[in-house]
Amino acid sequence: MNVGDERSISYWMETAPAIDAPPLPSNASCDVIVIGSGIAGLSTAYELSRFGRSVIVIDRGAVGRGMTARTTAHLSTELDDFYSELIRVRGEDEARLFHDSQVAAVNRVETICRDEGIDADFARVDGFLFPAEEKHRADLEEEYRACRSLGIDVEWDDCAPIPGLDTGRALRFPDQGRFHPTRYLAGLARAIEASGGRLHGDTAYISHRETGEGVEIMTESGPVIRAGAAVFATNSPVNDRVAIHSKQVPSRTYAIAGRVAKGSVPDALVWDTHEAYHYVRLQPLDDTEDLLIVGGEDHRSGELNDMGERFGRLEQWTRERYPDFGSTQYRWSGQVMEPIDFMPFSGRNHGSSNIYVHTGDSGMGITNGVAGSLTILPLIIGEDSRYAPLFDPGRKAASIPAATEFVKGQAGAVRNFSEYLRPGDVKSADDLAPGEGAVVREGMRKIAACKSEDGTIVRRSAVCTHLGCLVHWNSFEKCWDCPCHGSQFAPDGEVLNGPAVTALGSAD
Repeated sequence: MNVGDERSISYWMETAPAIDAPPLPSNASCDVIVIGSGIAGLSTAYELSRFGRSVIVIDRGAVGRGMTARTTAHLSTELDDFYSELIRVRGEDEARLFHDSQVAAVNRVETICRDEGIDADFARVDGFLFPAEEKHRADLEEEYRACRSLGIDVEWDDCAPIPGLDTGRALRFPDQGRFHPTRYLAGLARAIEASGGRLHGDTAYISHRETGEGVEIMTESGPVIRAGAAVFATNSPVNDRVAIHSKQVPSRTYAIAGRVAKGSVPDALVWDTHEAYHYVRLQPLDDTEDLLIVGGEDHRSGELNDMGERFGRLEQWTRERYPDFGSTQYRWSGQVMEPIDFMPFSGRNHGSSNIYVHTGDSGMGITNGVAGSLTILPLIIGEDSRYAPLFDPGRKAASIPAATEFVKGQAGAVRNFSEYLRPGDVKSADDLAPGEGAVVREGMRKIAACKSEDGTIVRRSAVCTHLGCLVHWNSFEKCWDCPCHGSQFAPDGEVLNGPAVTALGSAD
């Protein structure tokens, strides 16, 4: 199981071919084992295969059905946290190099689509950033100056292309992109297998051991994989207990999609400047209609359970700005990892020789995931890696703003542990409605209880098996979320998403 087994189904999950990837049947060996089959994992496996490395990719659930299938798939070089902020945190030279990594990532996706004949609806489009409030206009002025200082191609437009709103002046970023992410992953999978690579779904990592010869990966069902190197690309890294997790925060994000008449909405990427910003794109359907996709309403994972209200606000925001938006046909959610200094952690794992990691994608998971593959590839094949110092997973908070984000991120974990002393969400599991879950106190213990539609009550320990935080019920996805580091569990306690690798414990 993975997050593809949560309740909601994205448009991408419904409209892409399933990737045939049977479970790993027995022990295996390869040059590089990749754990995780999203954009970062499959992009890295693809690049390594091209350089003649034997590659095995494993995933705890279906291949290509992780968090990448829950994105909105913007291919953007515009930074959602603002380049003006990145300059304050990391300086102009590193901000410029980060932008270069994003440009390289979008270019790489375009090239692979062409070279491998992947029909993923890739297109170059403009991106627009507009002020959500009048007081935000000064922020756009500052961002314009910051981008120009970095040599980023950005211009002022009189208005963002939103049919139902005069936004006033907006920043336009040319040469962004959009595509169909799961069709792209299916194309990568075909290319990897054509080069001799192997893909295995329903093959869960549980532990590893680094040896003088490389890395041994132990799987839940028993087979062991011996490789020269291992790449962990699992949204939230499963190989690490504390180090990276203390430098990023899990955030839940939401998306809706509905049909609009062809031509009624310009084909562009659009963002506003709210703290939990809205983001918009089109997906072509046929000669008469497109799919309008809108995301936003983010919050820290597991800390809120008001998804109905959030989807309501997202739909209202959309209808006020896009009058042709019809009924909402898709609703889904996903999780992003927010790093303390706005950039991903990608490269050699701190303290390891042959273990590599990619995480911390923030709101730019597609471009950062591809940039991660371009960072890790040269490290494994023994060449210079231009972006490795920039994305070093071992880096510390290097500025006051980054240190402030670090403290804010840890406050959530401290707050969670205080819940051990509080009452449960409900007094008894009998009080639950069918299809709902809640944490119940039983003496000194906290129990994660949920009631199935037939009235059967499932009870598990509410203690996350990663670092002991208490999980919370996610009423939209019908799963248990850990607010501390992003682990997710099915109603019966089985792992859906790391960093946890073992199921919630027994309640007895």
